[in-house]
Amino acid sequence: MQAEWTEETIQRITTENTTLKQWVRQLTADNHTLDERLKAARSNLRFHDRRVADLEAQIAGT
Repeated sequence: MQAEWTEETIQRITTENTTLKQWVRQLTADNHTLDERLKAARSNLRFHDRRVADLEAQIAGT
């Protein structure tokens, strides 16, 4: 089957494959960054939820 492909076709497919692999690496890195930001935002929200609950308890206790 490979004998039916021209050198130009093989080169184009190789280039596209390399580009796609780089794209996948970049998207994976972006996904990791966004996942870390999401974890940090959730942690921050939990902290603030606890702080609000503490303040509400203080107000209710006075």
